Amino acid sequence: MDPGVTPRPGMPSGARMPHQGAPMGPPGSPYMGSPAVRPGLAPAGMEPARKRAAPPPGQSQAQSQGQPVPTAPARSRSAKRRKMADKILPQRIRELVPESQAYMDLLAFERKLDQTIMRKRVDIQEALKRPMKQKRKLRLYISNTFNPAKPDAEDSDGSIASWELRVEGKLLDDPSKQKRKFSSFFKSLVIELDKDLYGPDNHLVEWHRTPTTQETDGFQVKRPGDLSVRCTLLLMLDYQPPQFKLDPRLARLLGLHTQSRSAIVQALWQYVKTNRLQDSHDKEYINGDKYFQQIFDCPRLKFSEIPQRLTALLLPGNYLIPKKTACYDIDVEVEEPLKGQMSSFLLSTANQQEISALDSKIHETIESINQLKIQRDFMLSFSRDPKGYVQDLLRSQSRDLKVMTDVAGNPEEERRAEFYHQPWSQEAVSRYFYCKIQQRRQELEQSLVVRNT
Repeated sequence: MDPGVTPRPGMPSGARMPHQGAPMGPPGSPYMGSPAVRPGLAPAGMEPARKRAAPPPGQSQAQSQGQPVPTAPARSRSAKRRKMADKILPQRIRELVPESQAYMDLLAFERKLDQTIMRKRVDIQEALKRPMKQKRKLRLYISNTFNPAKPDAEDSDGSIASWELRVEGKLLDDPSKQKRKFSSFFKSLVIELDKDLYGPDNHLVEWHRTPTTQETDGFQVKRPGDLSVRCTLLLMLDYQPPQFKLDPRLARLLGLHTQSRSAIVQALWQYVKTNRLQDSHDKEYINGDKYFQQIFDCPRLKFSEIPQRLTALLLPGNYLIPKKTACYDIDVEVEEPLKGQMSSFLLSTANQQEISALDSKIHETIESINQLKIQRDFMLSFSRDPKGYVQDLLRSQSRDLKVMTDVAGNPEEERRAEFYHQPWSQEAVSRYFYCKIQQRRQELEQSLVVRNT
C-alpha cells in the first residue's frame, strides 16, 4: 500500500491488494468481513442483547460459551471469601476519612481474637481426650441398729428380734449441683457374716456392679437375731481407668502401690531412662539391671514386651476393710468439674447467630460506603470538567455497548458522512466491485458449462 494512503480502520498493517486473477471471497462489507450489524436490526435467531446465536432452550449462556457453571458449594465458598474481603475498607476511603483507622484496628484485633479462640478450642479438644480427675474425700458412715422383739406386735417382723447394718456416705465439699449416688463410687461390696451363726450358704452378702446396675444412696443388711455378730466389710472402689496393685518387688522398684496400667508403664520407662538401660546399638531392646532381671526373669527384652509381661505382676485392687462401725474418709477420684464446662463451651452455638447478624450488618455498611465513594467520585469529576466528563462517559458507554453486542467496526463513527470520505474508502469500493465481478463471472462460467453438457 502506498505510504500516502491512510489505512482504513480494522485493516492490519502490511495488508496488500490481491493480484490480478487471485480468488476472492464473497462480497461483503468494506472491511471484507462479516457484514456489520446495526443496532436495532438483529437478525432472526440472534439474541438482541448480545447479537449472537441464541442457545437452545434450557441451556444457559455460560453453557453455550463452554464456560463451567459454578455449583452451589462453589458459590457459597466464593460468597464467603467475598464477605471476608468486604469487611476491609479500601485505602482511598481510609485516606479520605482518617478516623476509619480505628475500625481497621478493631478488625485486626478481631482477627487476633478469632485466632486465639480457635487455638484455645483446639487445646480444649486435646485436653478432653485425656482423663481429667481430681481427688476428693468420700465420707463413709457404717452404723448398726438393734430391734428387740415385741411380744404384742401384730406382724411377724416385730415379734422377732433383728439387727440392721447400714453403709452410707457422701462426697465432702461437692460443688456440683447433681449429687452422685453413693454406690457409683464402688465396683463391688461384700459383707461377710459369722459363718457359725448363719451357715455356709447364707453368711455372704454381695453386690457387684453390672452394666444395668441401678445406683443407690447406700446399702442395708437386715438379719434376725439378738446376739452380737462379727461382720467383715469389703469395699472395692471403682477406678476409671482401672487401677491394679503391683507385685511387691515391682512396687519397691517403682515406688508405687496401686496405679493404672498406663501410669505403671510410664513409670517403668522413666526407670529405664534414668538408669540408662536402653541398648545403645538397638534402641528397641532393654538391658536389665539386677533388679530388673529379678522381676522380669530375663537379662534382655524388648520394651514392646513389657505390657504383656506386666499382666502377671498386676493384681486386682485392694478391698477397703473397715474395722468397726464408725465414720471413715476415703480418697476417691471424681471428674473435673471444669470438664463439663469445657464440653459445653465447644458445643455452644448461642452467640453464633448474633455474630453472623453483626457480620452481615458490617458487610452491608461497607458496601454502602463503597457505593457512596463511587457517587462522590462521579460528582467530583463532573464538577471539575462537566463537558469532558460527559464526553468520556459517552465514549466509555459506547465501548461497553460494542463489547456487549459484539458488533464489528465502530457503529457510532459509521453513522456520520465523514466516515465514508476517508482515503481508504476508494480502495474499499474497488475491492467490493471487484468481488462482485468475480462472483458474476463464476456464475456465467457455471451456466455455460451446464448448457454445453
